Amino acid sequence: MAPQIEIQIIAIIVAVACALPGVFLVLRKMSMMSDSITHTILLGIVLAFFVTHDLSSPLLIAGAAVMGVVTVWLTELLSRTRLLAEDAAIGVVFPLLFSVAIILITRYAGSVHLDTDSVLLGELAFAPFDRMIVGGADIGARAIYTTGILLLINLAAIIIFFKELKVATFDPILAAVLGFSPALMHYGLMTLVSLTTVGAFQAVGSVLVVAFMIGPPVTAYLLTNDLKRMLILSGAIGAINGILGYQAAAVLDVSIAGSMAVMTGIVFLVVFIFSPHRGLIHTLRKRRNQKIEFAKATLLFHLSNHEDSEEESAEAGVNTIQMHLHWSIDFTAKIIKSLEREGYIQLFDGLAKLTDEGRDASIRNYNALFSK
Repeated sequence: MAPQIEIQIIAIIVAVACALPGVFLVLRKMSMMSDSITHTILLGIVLAFFVTHDLSSPLLIAGAAVMGVVTVWLTELLSRTRLLAEDAAIGVVFPLLFSVAIILITRYAGSVHLDTDSVLLGELAFAPFDRMIVGGADIGARAIYTTGILLLINLAAIIIFFKELKVATFDPILAAVLGFSPALMHYGLMTLVSLTTVGAFQAVGSVLVVAFMIGPPVTAYLLTNDLKRMLILSGAIGAINGILGYQAAAVLDVSIAGSMAVMTGIVFLVVFIFSPHRGLIHTLRKRRNQKIEFAKATLLFHLSNHEDSEEESAEAGVNTIQMHLHWSIDFTAKIIKSLEREGYIQLFDGLAKLTDEGRDASIRNYNALFSK
């Protein structure tokens, strides 16, 4: 298999594996926790190496996973004191543990290949050189199999505990009432995040792990309200980002991991602007329409309150309405024209008067407002 194909396969597997638990991080508003874990697990790797003196030992993965859970525990321990918000607690724990790992590496493991740059940035281009040999036969890049196992673990965990994760994510109190332990679900999810981070960052680096773990889920969040669809979309978007990022890196001759992270941001930005239900354009258009509808209801109330009164000529004048409602002249003319077009008002000698439809609309708006 060509190295280019293997690199893209690894990127797709990592993207999907990271996006699945990332969905629950996004929904739990814990996105920055992924960034914290991807850095602090380095301390777990360093400590495990000091015990085993073997960079290929599986205990390094165990140590990193445990340190990920410790990171979550320390963060929550600080935030539960109510002296620090969760983001501030992350800002304390994350630099502390990561810096301790850097100091230990530079002081006691300077001659060992624990490269902090490769931990942060990774290098997918080198992944195909680390081969999986079984019975003397080369069956492909080792990263394909390690990350593939990781993906299967994440899929199995989410499928088996989908209902529990869903309830614990959206309503922890209900989960406790139903007999699910929200704390157990929480730390189980954090363990999954830690394992995913450890399994992926050797190939792609922590920066891309964070990009894949948060970027596709927040992009999918802008496209759907359904959790199952969000999970599927997150995996699909992550895979697309991986492929497009590699193609861009090949054309521009730049860092593969960096290109994939940039592509993740670009895809998010496009969806953020053009999403049909939650995009920026849709939101601005919706707010503008709400402003216009509120203005029309306000003018109908205004005319209804002063109908057949002594002040009607002053309050309902086309040239004076904008003064009474503190609107601009152009905005007032726009609202009057819209109401006239809809048949709610008619203009007589410079006065705006309600039609029967306008009176009915004013009553409906009043009842709708005060029945809530």
